[in-house]
This record gives sequence, C-alpha cells and structure tokens, in this order.
Amino acid sequence: MCKHILNVQVAIRAPCCRKWFDCAECHTDTTDHPLRKTDEMVFACKKCKKVFRKNMSDFDESDEYCPHCDNHYIIDAKTPQMALGVEGEDARVNNKLIKDDRIANDPTRSIFNSSNLDHRLG
Repeated sequence: MCKHILNVQVAIRAPCCRKWFDCAECHTDTTDHPLRKTDEMVFACKKCKKVFRKNMSDFDESDEYCPHCDNHYIIDAKTPQMALGVEGEDARVNNKLIKDDRIANDPTRSIFNSSNLDHRLG
C-alpha cells in the first residue's frame, strides 16, 4: 500500500534492483540506492494483476491503459493531505474553548506553585 499516492493503479518494477514498488518515492524510502532511469518500464496492473512492458520513449495517449483489461492507469494522483481542524466557534469570538470554567480563578494558583497540586493529588 503506497502512502504517497492513494489511487495507485499499477506497480512499477525498478530497473536497478528489480523489485516492485507503487511509486518512485516508495523506492527511495525503502532502498539505499537511487532509482535508475530507463526507457522501458515494467508495470503490473492492480486491477487484473497482469504484467506488461511499455517503451517510454514513444509513449502516446493509447498507452495510458492496461493492454489486458483497459484499466486507465495514468490518472491524476490523489495524495494524502494533512488536515487540522478545530471544532467549535472562533476563539476570538467565543473563548470558552480555551478557558476552563470548572476551576475558579485563584490568584495563588500557578504552574510554578506545586503546593496547589499536592492537595488535589493526595
């Protein structure tokens, strides 16, 4: 399973080590050598599980499909996107998400005063 491209349609055999990878970044992550460039690529279709070769020097639009099952394997890649969201309202408008109303405002309460924690933990 590729962590770089979510909609991988084919696996690629690296010409340098002859191992199968979902993308060039997967090869870089798991091996200690650079990916060797070549004109003839070997692919394995993830839909029909059959292997085929393509010459990349004369690649045209009809070569974007698996020759065995017509799976369109040259598509726009979907990459994982980091998402961070906060549930609730804008803190500038309503700061109840930041302020804890359960603890009363005690002027002697401080993160530097450990005596306040001792009676709560004991």
